[in-house]
Amino acid sequence: MNPTQMAKQPVSGASYFLRGFSLMFTPGIRRFVIIPLVVNLLLMGTLIGVVLSQLSDWINGWLSYLPEMLNWLLYVLWPLLAIAALVICSYFFSTVANWIAAPFNGLLAEHLEAKLTGKRPPDDGFTGIIKDLPRVFKREWQKLAYYLPKALGLLLLMWIPAIGQTLGPVLWFLFSAWMMGIQYCDYPFDNHRVSFPNMKATLRDNKGSTMSFGALVMFFTMTPILNLFVMPAAVCGATAMWVDKYRGNLARY
Repeated sequence: MNPTQMAKQPVSGASYFLRGFSLMFTPGIRRFVIIPLVVNLLLMGTLIGVVLSQLSDWINGWLSYLPEMLNWLLYVLWPLLAIAALVICSYFFSTVANWIAAPFNGLLAEHLEAKLTGKRPPDDGFTGIIKDLPRVFKREWQKLAYYLPKALGLLLLMWIPAIGQTLGPVLWFLFSAWMMGIQYCDYPFDNHRVSFPNMKATLRDNKGSTMSFGALVMFFTMTPILNLFVMPAAVCGATAMWVDKYRGNLARY
């Protein structure tokens, strides 16, 4: 497959994520997938165990704050709160996994971009990973600092009886989809030293693609078995989206 064929642009942000599943097995790329895949296997395996053992207790605890006159809403709120709990746990474990695997995700994005564009990748290897660690973790901290105040606000909203428990899960899912788009699209942006504010502004200008990409990542993250492969697939899909949509204006090499 030549670079032009590999860089053929899918229709939507969601289709880039799906394309990531095939790109992660591209010859010459598979070796860069191993560490992100192992990290995700361990963290998502833990997520499945925690959710299966605690989900019912969490939801029943939330619903105990619902006034008796609104008990008829239980059948509606239970699935909404189940989704919200899955989204919250999925995002938490994904964040931890991405902190651990961030340097390797950047390396994966870098080499896949070179493959898609027909360019020669930088030959820094693991020496380059060590050298870039301060910059990479500073970037992860910027994402976390952007995320935390908004997440805490939404969590407080969800404790408001009736209104928060109804709107909260929906708003949380939308916010998490946006954050998933930011999380994975950031790797190729950061490889080209595009600042975090500029990256956010660019993704906001293409919010439909970013949200559809992030929403499908969230859906797969909440799906047992499939969630084990989400991280490398999302990095690959986001890199393909960078090459097609953003690289021409923002790339530094």
